[in-house]
Amino acid sequence: MNAIAKQSVEQLPLASTPTENPVMSMIRQAVAAGQPLDVIRELKDMAKELAADEARRAFDEALAAAKAEIPVIRKNRKVGFEHKDKSGETNYSHEDLGEIARTVDPILSKFGLSYRYRSQQGNGGVTVTCILSHRGGHFEETQLSAAPDNSGKKNAIQQTGSAITYLQRYTLKLALGLAASSDDDGQSSETVETITDEQAINLNDLIDTVVERIGAKRPGYVETFLKFMKVERIEDIPASQYQKAITAINSTTRVAK
Repeated sequence: MNAIAKQSVEQLPLASTPTENPVMSMIRQAVAAGQPLDVIRELKDMAKELAADEARRAFDEALAAAKAEIPVIRKNRKVGFEHKDKSGETNYSHEDLGEIARTVDPILSKFGLSYRYRSQQGNGGVTVTCILSHRGGHFEETQLSAAPDNSGKKNAIQQTGSAITYLQRYTLKLALGLAASSDDDGQSSETVETITDEQAINLNDLIDTVVERIGAKRPGYVETFLKFMKVERIEDIPASQYQKAITAINSTTRVAK
């Protein structure tokens, strides 16, 4: 604040209501007293800085509280493929975006936090920005870039989609400071390999065919099927039980005939 503005503000009475922001009170009194515009502008800038500081502190406090409740994320996906140049194989486990979201979303919401993504393509790659926001108004961005994922047998669109999903996972993990573990709720040292996305699509298509043939309602059928498979989602079906799932669905068709 310049000397003229400071002198003008010091001449203002500082009385305000107990709940009123002191700077907002000074702005109100400055306007009422007919103070110069440069004084009012500086007071408004001061109010914006104070509001931004308060929002930042609220964001930090909410994020710290949320992180204290977010558990270690379970790795629910296993990836394995042979290198195109036949130099070997790659095998690893990871937590998919759905698993992260199911774990963190309720906790983030509890503390007024939310996230969204922004993506763009260019220079032969894709960039994803995770925007973590607090209801108080402060937000922070975490950005990563990568080339299309040409592993496996993906087409061009799938390569880009895979890269975007990968970047969404990692920007969110970085924004929240998340850890991942191969443990299933800390009770097992083994990773449960679940069915692939393609297998999940196949099961959904098969279910659509069956419910149409037997005249059933899909939501009720799926609920019964998931209870039988002892999972919450089709994507959570263990890879070792994929054939069991197909047999169960086909058996419904045979019984209905």
